[in-house]
Amino acid sequence: MKIFSMGVLATSLLLLAACTGATKQAKPQAAANEIVIGVAGPMSGDLAEFGSQLRHGADQAVADVNAAGGVLGKQLKLVIGDDQCDPKRAVLVANDLVEQGVVFVDGHFCSGSSIPASKVYETAGVVQMSPSSTNPKLTERGIGTLFRITGRDDRQGSFAGPWLARHFAGKAVAILDDGSAYGRQVAVETARAMEAAGLKAAIREHYSPASKDYTALIAALKAAQIAGVYLGGYHDSIGVFARQARENGLSAQIFGADALNTLEYVTIAGAASDGTMFTSGAELRNLPAAKAMVERFRADGWEPEGYTLSAYAAIEVWAQAVRKAGTTDAAAVAAALRDNTWQTVIGEVDFDDAGDLTNAAYTWYRFQNGTYREVGN
Repeated sequence: MKIFSMGVLATSLLLLAACTGATKQAKPQAAANEIVIGVAGPMSGDLAEFGSQLRHGADQAVADVNAAGGVLGKQLKLVIGDDQCDPKRAVLVANDLVEQGVVFVDGHFCSGSSIPASKVYETAGVVQMSPSSTNPKLTERGIGTLFRITGRDDRQGSFAGPWLARHFAGKAVAILDDGSAYGRQVAVETARAMEAAGLKAAIREHYSPASKDYTALIAALKAAQIAGVYLGGYHDSIGVFARQARENGLSAQIFGADALNTLEYVTIAGAASDGTMFTSGAELRNLPAAKAMVERFRADGWEPEGYTLSAYAAIEVWAQAVRKAGTTDAAAVAAALRDNTWQTVIGEVDFDDAGDLTNAAYTWYRFQNGTYREVGN
């Protein structure tokens, strides 16, 4: 038998607490006049900008629903889950939210988090709606209470791939990905669609999002005379890559997907952000249905870019479905979500049997002079 000193035992307990996030505490219980819902995403870490978007959208939606009388005569109570876009942490967050009594979760942000967390919510009878997770696998596993209020990587890739094939015919294009569930899948779909349209990727490689030095990769791209490089990944690592690419003389056009729709990319890449293009859905801030809400956000000092309005719409449409169903029961709410068309801050929303939007479409955006704008197809 090993005998531990009190100091060693205390240190071990502290390390255990650090690994689990915190010591065990009693979870707050919902009051009789409250319905608990959650929002989950990277509230801290490298992708915290997106977590902030989700939280601002969710906070405002809850405030507006409550100001209008709540749902089924009760007020909504919002609890926050910080998964840092880490799959293992996402499962812990999901279990924590379930323990707090949530009946609905607006999230998660990253596909790599949404997919493992979804099994927790399915088991617990919680409706989940991601405003941002695009990996097709999310909704292809037959989870009846799972939805997304964004597009899918296969549809995004089917849009981007043929465009690249047309515009870079006879030239060398590299397709790279960061190995994440999101980045890998959107790169796979784009490469597949590009090749089907007649242009095979000259280089198909992975890169580490944790790397701070992409000079070796950039040298390889220069040696291969790459004219265009498509990166499946998130804005933080792509920003570092773009800056180093220009510093090291790589003039290739840089492309990405919808995780680039944040001005934080400009902060990271600096002037090297100019010319970067990315695919995303229609600019939600320009939709007629969003006009009043955009003005309200801006009046409060928040620019509702990225997924702010999608996070708002997720709670908005769930609240309508609960009223329609007359209950927060997950199966009944899910049936209502599929059986009806909903008017939201991002326009008309309609879900198919898998829980995907029926009307998701993509377009191109370009960064220039510190901002980005839609440039069409």
